[in-house]
Amino acid sequence: MSDKIIIFDTTLRDGEQCPGASMNIREKMEVARQLARLNVDVIEAGFPVVSDGDFEAVRQIATEVKGPIIAGLARCTAKDIDAAGAAVKPAGERGRIHVFLATSKIHRDFKLKKAREEILRLAVDGVKRARTLARDVEFSPEDGSRTEPEFLARIVKAAIEAGAATINIPDTVGYAVPEQYAALITYLRDNVSNIDDAVLSVHCHNDLGMAVANSLAAVNAGARQVEGTINGIGERAGNAALEEVVMALRTRSDFFKDLHTTVEIREIVKTSRLVSRMSGLMVARSKAVVGENAFAHSSGIHQDGILKKRETYEIMDPREIGWGDTELPLTKHSGRHALVKRLEHLGFTLSEAETDGVFLRFKEIGDRKKFVYDDDLAVLVDDSMLGSQESYVLDYLHVASGTTTVPTATVRLKKGNKELQDSSPGNGAVDAAMKAIDRILKKRGHLIEYTVQAVTQGKDALGEVTIKVDFGDGELLTGKGASTDVIEASARAYLNAVNRALLAGRLRKTRSAGATQSKKTTTP
Repeated sequence: MSDKIIIFDTTLRDGEQCPGASMNIREKMEVARQLARLNVDVIEAGFPVVSDGDFEAVRQIATEVKGPIIAGLARCTAKDIDAAGAAVKPAGERGRIHVFLATSKIHRDFKLKKAREEILRLAVDGVKRARTLARDVEFSPEDGSRTEPEFLARIVKAAIEAGAATINIPDTVGYAVPEQYAALITYLRDNVSNIDDAVLSVHCHNDLGMAVANSLAAVNAGARQVEGTINGIGERAGNAALEEVVMALRTRSDFFKDLHTTVEIREIVKTSRLVSRMSGLMVARSKAVVGENAFAHSSGIHQDGILKKRETYEIMDPREIGWGDTELPLTKHSGRHALVKRLEHLGFTLSEAETDGVFLRFKEIGDRKKFVYDDDLAVLVDDSMLGSQESYVLDYLHVASGTTTVPTATVRLKKGNKELQDSSPGNGAVDAAMKAIDRILKKRGHLIEYTVQAVTQGKDALGEVTIKVDFGDGELLTGKGASTDVIEASARAYLNAVNRALLAGRLRKTRSAGATQSKKTTTP
C-alpha cells in the first residue's frame, strides 16, 4: 500500500449542503482555486443533477481549476450519472464521477424498498455507466458503516469488478466509533479478494463528535483516502475537518509512521478563513488548528512555558499552518497597482470590473480608518464578488436613533440608473434599515440569525455582519456586509440576502424546466 493519504475535499458539495451555507458560482470558484493552492488531491465540486447552478459550478471548476481531480456526485441513475459526466468532462483525465447507493438494511427496507440483489445490480449498472463517461469512477455504499459486513463485502467486490477505482465506505449518519470502524475496514481488506485493485476511502460525519477520530482509525487500518471538509462544515453536525486530519498525521508521525499527505499546510489558515467568509459559517474560537484560540495562552504557567520553549505547550508551530502577522497594511494613499499586487499575493483572481469595485470600496474604507489590512481586503473582495450577482446596490443610508427617539431609517437603492428611496421606523436602527429595504422592494424577510465581528483590531476596525434570512419558503439564505459602521454593514448584509433571494427565484424557474431533484437529497 502507498504511504500517501489522498485528501478528498467535499466542502463544495457536502459542506455546502449545510443549511444557510449555499454559495454562488463566483464564491465556489474562489474556494476551488484556494483548495488547489492548498494542494488537496480531489475536489468534489458539487452534485450536478441537482440544479442548473450546481451543474454550471462543477463544469466551470472542471474547466478552470488545474491540479486536483474534479469530481461530481451522482446517484446510481442514468440521469444523475450523465449529468455528472458532462459536468466533469472539461477536466479530461482529471474528471471523476462519484456514484453512490444506499446499502444498509434500514435504507433498503424503508427508503429504497429494494432487496439486496436489486441493490447489487443497480450498483454494478451505475458504476459501469459511469465508467463509459469517465476513466476515474468512485463508488460509495451509502450508510456503509451500518451495512451488514458480508453484504458490504459483496457489493464492494462487484463495484470494483465493474470498474470502480476508488471504494468509499461512508459513515453517513456518524454512527460509528473508531474501534468498530477500523474493524470494518480490516474486514473488507481481509474478505474482498480484489480490494487491492481500488483505493479504499472513508467519509465520516460528526454526529457523535468522532468524524476525525473515525477517519484516523480507518487510515491506520488501511484506508488510503480521507474525505472531509474545511472547518468540518456539512450537514447536521458536519464532516471530518480535513485540517485536523492533515495536522494529526503530520504532528503524530511517530504513531502514524510513514503515512503522510501532500497538502500545503501553510495555506490551511487562509483556506479556513476563505471558506468561513464564503459560506457564512463562523469558525468557533476554540476550533482545533484554525480557531482563534487554538494557539492562545492565558494561563501564567502556560505563558511562562511558551516563552522558555514553545513546545512545552504547543504541539504545532502556528506559523507553519499560516498563523502570523499580517503584511504591511495599505493606506488610503495606496494606488490601484499596489492594491492589485496585494490581492494577487492573497490569491484572489478578479475581473477588471470586480477590481474596480474593490478599489472604490478600498478608498472609501481608507478615508475612515488609518490602515487597511489583509483581512480587510479579503472582506472587500467578498463584498465585490457578492455585488457581481446583485440587482440592487446601497446608495444612501441615514438613520436617526436615540434613547428618546423612535429609530427611523431612510434608504436609497440603485438598480442600474434607477433610484428607489423610502423610510421606515423600526425597533432599533438595524431593524429600521432592514424594514426600509423591505418597503422599497416589497419583499419581507424573517431574520433568523445575526452575527457581527471585527475583522481586525482597533476602534476603526471593519465590522463584518453575517445574517441568515427566511423569505417565506423555508430556505435560509446568507447575507454578508462590511463597513466601519455596523448599521451600514447590517443594511448591506440584508440587501445582499435580498438579492440572493431574487437570484434564487430566477434559478428556481430555470430549474423547474430541467432538473427537478431537491437539493436536500440524502447523500453519503
